[in-house]
Amino acid sequence: MSAETPAADGQFTLRRQQFRAWRGTRPFWAGLFVLLSGLPIAYFPYANLQIGHLTLAMATTAGAGSLIIGVLLVVLGVSLWFQKHVRVFAGVAAILLALVSIPVSNLGGFLIGFLLALVGGAMAVAWAPGPPPAGQLASHATTGTGDAPDAMDHDTTVLKPVDGVGEPNDLSGTNPANGANGRHSAG
Repeated sequence: MSAETPAADGQFTLRRQQFRAWRGTRPFWAGLFVLLSGLPIAYFPYANLQIGHLTLAMATTAGAGSLIIGVLLVVLGVSLWFQKHVRVFAGVAAILLALVSIPVSNLGGFLIGFLLALVGGAMAVAWAPGPPPAGQLASHATTGTGDAPDAMDHDTTVLKPVDGVGEPNDLSGTNPANGANGRHSAG
C-alpha cells in the first residue's frame, strides 16, 4: 500500500469523522482545558511528595475547598461539551473558580490548573457557533409566507401596508377596553 492509495472507509474512519463533526459544533477545546484544570487543583492538596525517605504532606486546611473547586471545574468542562448553550456561564464560572483556587489550593494547583482554567474559560466565553452546514441552511430557509413576518425592511419610521390593499397598519385606535388590542385572540 503506497501513500497515494486511499484508505478504505472503515469503522474507525467513520467514527473519527463523526467525532470531528461533533467536536466542531461545540467549544470542545475550552471544555477540555477546563476539565483538565480541575484535576491538579483537586489532586495536589491531597498528595504526598516523597523526597528520599522524607514524606512532605501538602495537605492544607482548605483541602475540602480545593476538592470542591476541582470537581466544579470538571463538571463545567463536561457541561461545555454537552450543553453548549451554557458556554458563557461556564466560562465565567471557570475563570472565577480559577481565581479563587489561588489562595485556596496551593496556588491553583501550582499554577497548572489556574492557567488551564483561565485559558479554557476565556475560550468558552469567546466561542461562537459557526454557520450551519449547507444541508441545514436550505431546510431553515423561509419563503416569506410563514407565520413570522420577514425582517427585511430596516425602515420602521413609516408605517408600511401589510396587505395588498395599500392601507397602513394603523393600530392607534386599539385598546384592551374596547376588545381590540391589535392582537389575535386565542379563543
